[in-house]
Amino acid sequence: MTKIHYFLFASIAILSLFAPCCLSAQVDTLGTEEEEDFSMYDNLDFADGGTKRYCTSKVLDLSPAKLISLSYDFQGPYTLQSDSVGSTLAGDAKIQNSHGIRFGFNVPVYSRNSLIVQAGLSYAEQQYSVNSDLPLANWIANQGLRTTSGMITVFKPINEKHFFIAQAQAEMSGNYSLTEWQPLNTLLYSGVAIWGWKKHDRRMFGIGLTRSYRAGNLNYIPAILLNWTSLNRKWGAEVLAPARAHIRRTFSPRHMLFFGYELEGSSYRLANTPEVSSPFSSHELRRSEVRIRGVYEQSIKGFIWISVQAGLRYNYEFNTDELPNNQEFFRGFFGEQPYAMQNEIGHTFYAMVGIHLVSP
Repeated sequence: MTKIHYFLFASIAILSLFAPCCLSAQVDTLGTEEEEDFSMYDNLDFADGGTKRYCTSKVLDLSPAKLISLSYDFQGPYTLQSDSVGSTLAGDAKIQNSHGIRFGFNVPVYSRNSLIVQAGLSYAEQQYSVNSDLPLANWIANQGLRTTSGMITVFKPINEKHFFIAQAQAEMSGNYSLTEWQPLNTLLYSGVAIWGWKKHDRRMFGIGLTRSYRAGNLNYIPAILLNWTSLNRKWGAEVLAPARAHIRRTFSPRHMLFFGYELEGSSYRLANTPEVSSPFSSHELRRSEVRIRGVYEQSIKGFIWISVQAGLRYNYEFNTDELPNNQEFFRGFFGEQPYAMQNEIGHTFYAMVGIHLVSP
């Protein structure tokens, strides 16, 4: 079992210890990443008297749902160590820094007491400044790594106590350029389904299953949702494990501080371009990292908010697979298929600043 597997199982185990305590105390929201943000349905209300009543997605004092986001991400220097059967591809490289912009757009497209549907688009890139002749380092530095995704999210209240959440997402991840995209048969598909309980307006809890590339490889992982606010409304939790988990300190409805982690990653197709030949043309880079961080969010004017986060970017996987017949395959937690290249990148500090238009 690899270190990423230990981390995922440990996350679920830790959350399972404190979730029952929160439930019994009678005392909030998913994280702030573009995908899987189910806190955006604040306009869902009870039906009129005499009709069936539904629970809402509201939990007091959650971080505001972000309709439009634009952020800049920066990582400090670190090393890349590569090993492979072919010694010509092995070696070390110094990454001077990596950086890129992120954009997210999420809006409700259908809103009724009994059903809410949300659509979203997101884009994230990572550019690398490299001082090395290492083939892999130069190849990813040539055009960087990009992820473009579209998603549909459904919030379905069943009655006053129970709800169902589902999300489907398609993403294109690789070293493509914005003028030359990858073919559609390289799309990756992920999703999550959660069954939940809501006893009152300070807590939502749910369990489910997610199909995700956040661990680099495709995996099927149990999911835990916990949105909780304390009785004095100064503290809370916003959890969708194992993807993210944060403790929230609320100074006011317009000033919030978070501490926790987020798991990020995908499988990036390192395809050939017409101009350049490469030994990585049939490879996918399994990139996964944990960001242990503090996040501060504040309204600067009306529904315009700013966020600043900083912390440690902890590498979990940066290996590559060679795809047989250029087709994706499933390794899961317990697969023993060997990697084409086993790479290690160093841990480093990171910072990200963003501006957001939030939901009223």
